[in-house]
Amino acid sequence: MATESPILFHQKLQAGQQALDRGQYRQSIEELQNALQYISLGSKPGGEAQLWLVMAYQAAGQISEARNLCRKLTRHPHPDLRKQSKQILYILEAPRLARPREWMTEIPDLTRSEEQTPRYAASRRSRKSAPEPSPIVFEDTRRMNTQDNGFIVLTLVLILLIVGSTLWFS
Repeated sequence: MATESPILFHQKLQAGQQALDRGQYRQSIEELQNALQYISLGSKPGGEAQLWLVMAYQAAGQISEARNLCRKLTRHPHPDLRKQSKQILYILEAPRLARPREWMTEIPDLTRSEEQTPRYAASRRSRKSAPEPSPIVFEDTRRMNTQDNGFIVLTLVLILLIVGSTLWFS
């Protein structure tokens, strides 16, 4: 089991982080708590997992649990984790500021709207069929002037003169 513990810890930690990223906070808390069973809480990875658990608690609205765990982490043996936990605890204990209502955007609850019947009625009118495309009409080439006006021949002669003169004088 000694070789399985780090593997299980990393699997549970990763599952908890992914659940937190997806907004599944309860699942994240469960996975992170399970991960902590497979590692020493005084180790650096154990402390980092606990910091993730603090963030999951905070995201789930369990502020008191987040504060309590963060207070414990301020006495962690690893200095970087102590520093991070003090910064997070400072944020968690900061007073909540009242925001004016006009600063907020209300997001409608769409869970109920899926259960309701649609508010529109299906149209009973018959659909108009698409108009038929008009047949392709070709122009009469007998009435067109198809006689060569010599422009192409003149252009080709001019190009040959330019190319020939550059080769001759170079």
